[in-house]
Amino acid sequence: MTPDQIADLDRNDPLAGFRERFDLPEGVIYLDGNSLGALPKATAERVAAVVQEQWGADLIRSWNTHNWIGAPRRLGDKIARLIGANPGEVICADSTSVNVFKALSACLQLTPERSIILSETGNFPTDAYMMEGLAHLTSGRVEQKLVASETIAAHLDETVAALLLTHTHYKTGRLHDMAALTAKAQAAGIPVIWDLSHSAGALPVDLNGCNADFAVGCGYKYLNGGPGAPAFLFAAARHHDKVFPALSGWLGHKAPFAFSDHYEPGTGIDRFQCGTPGILGMAALESGLDLMLEADMQAIRAKSQALGDLFIALIEARCPQFELVTPRDCRARGSQVSIAHDQGYAIMQALIDRGVIGDFRAPDILRFGFTPLYTRYRDVADAVDILADIMDQDSWTAPQYAVRAAVT
Repeated sequence: MTPDQIADLDRNDPLAGFRERFDLPEGVIYLDGNSLGALPKATAERVAAVVQEQWGADLIRSWNTHNWIGAPRRLGDKIARLIGANPGEVICADSTSVNVFKALSACLQLTPERSIILSETGNFPTDAYMMEGLAHLTSGRVEQKLVASETIAAHLDETVAALLLTHTHYKTGRLHDMAALTAKAQAAGIPVIWDLSHSAGALPVDLNGCNADFAVGCGYKYLNGGPGAPAFLFAAARHHDKVFPALSGWLGHKAPFAFSDHYEPGTGIDRFQCGTPGILGMAALESGLDLMLEADMQAIRAKSQALGDLFIALIEARCPQFELVTPRDCRARGSQVSIAHDQGYAIMQALIDRGVIGDFRAPDILRFGFTPLYTRYRDVADAVDILADIMDQDSWTAPQYAVRAAVT
């Protein structure tokens, strides 16, 4: 594709106007929104208002006067619009890891005669770790089982209490068929938990259209909520009254300010709250959500696929040293492309040093995330030009690029 053709793509991009609403550093090509979304310009002002006007001036009264207490439900309903859920089915709370635990324990209550919690090998580690922790907590009554992705359907039997899968694989970008796997599992009496951390805000998700049981996800990737942003939990309305929360924190109580000695679950999705919400994090996330909700998700998906297709074509033409890990078919991948090289870490550090920010996942994966609200077609082309130069000049072999940082 010629530079003029790439310029035409940017000129005709229906999402182009969103880019200037993000605070993007000059001279940086940011292709890591699948790990941490960029800062919306409106966020700093919104958080400052919460700090100065609400916390500073109104102090504790803000729980009522500024409805801090309603933030988890309010943000949950906004997230629901992005993932195909109904109002009152999503709560914004805690971290993804904590919400995985909540969802797993809920499934075990729905299937008390079963003992296997099932996922795939190579899933995002926190999902597997929370499963392992729950198995230890039950002294072996519950058993974690990890199987190869392509064999999941063969393991859906009457022993399985819950199936936990990440919709968009964090490393490869591969998509699971949510509707088909949910139907297959439920036909065997198995409730399904979907981890949407790399899907929410990146592509259309239709949880209720798939009859999903539970879902979790984070707020700091494609939702642009900032580092450590609150996560979310979806629970289908049909399950609300059947589950006694294993993490029965005070804010999930039916009447938290009655200060009873005994726990009585709140109604609906509220019972999945646990502790006091982090209001500053909620404010930043709400800014990102409001921006995201202005965009058309179908347009986001179409541009995401086009950006990925362009990146793959340019990489294969200019950088034959790399192996494509992500599915070539854009319908089968999320909003990222992953390539492999045995010196992937050093190459990524050299890229970052040249102003192209992606990330590395062991043992050999270079990840590039495409966030259509602010990634341009020319960003993709320029990134590949820089990567090709790094490979042609062997500049990645400089000793400093081999030094591993704490975060990769």
